[in-house]
Amino acid sequence: MTRPDWAPEHIDITRASVARVYDYALGGAHNFAVDREAAELVTQAMPELREVLRGNRVFLTRAVHHLLKLGIRQFLDLGSGIPTVGNVHEIAHKAAPDARVVYVDNDPVAVAHSQALLADHPNATVVGADLTDPAKVIGSPEVQELIDFSQPVGVLIVSVLHFLPDEANPIGVVRQYMDATVPGSHLALSHAHRGEERPAGMDRALSEYSSNVQKMHARTHDGILAIFGDLELLPARLVPVDVWGPEGPLGDPEVKLPQLAGVAVKA
Repeated sequence: MTRPDWAPEHIDITRASVARVYDYALGGAHNFAVDREAAELVTQAMPELREVLRGNRVFLTRAVHHLLKLGIRQFLDLGSGIPTVGNVHEIAHKAAPDARVVYVDNDPVAVAHSQALLADHPNATVVGADLTDPAKVIGSPEVQELIDFSQPVGVLIVSVLHFLPDEANPIGVVRQYMDATVPGSHLALSHAHRGEERPAGMDRALSEYSSNVQKMHARTHDGILAIFGDLELLPARLVPVDVWGPEGPLGDPEVKLPQLAGVAVKA
């Protein structure tokens, strides 16, 4: 297998990664054959995969627009992935050029491409770190330089926490990030949902993904709701990822995508 120029030398290009599978499914070019093969196996099991990922991008866009309207001008995007169309800083800077964005990811390809993309953006940067270490992320020079924790922060955790088992304490991880913020800060979150109306192939798709990429832990509605802790969910509450926001459903409202999304405020 030939290593492309954009692939850091220290990464294993024979193993699929979450960020690169996501990149391929969204039509990106920064992925390897092993990522494409894994994505196709999951898609064969659950053809709705691409709609789920597209719905996540729409939710991210809608959530950032909403937070901008509320006056939030700084964003912490945890598990940001490989840069693609509609990045947070692009969305934010169209409405507020002074908005500040810090991306956080532990995938070397995602970090490398983010660094290249953000080279000429003084109000946006990336941290190569694992989001499960909030103290390290929050204490990083990049976050400390751009994020003022005395002002409200938009914390974005989109399609990430289902990769954390219960033993990794996703509830506690989120709480640590939100404890570092002031009232008026918001959390935008989406998460794989194992509900009664899930697609017929979802269980097989989860098995394929867990075997070929990374273990996934789809949770129940109440399990996802618990991650928000004592934050106050906005009136839409938890809804399918492609439905959130005043714009209404992205696709067929009768098709319930197995991913829930919500935005909550710290009172």
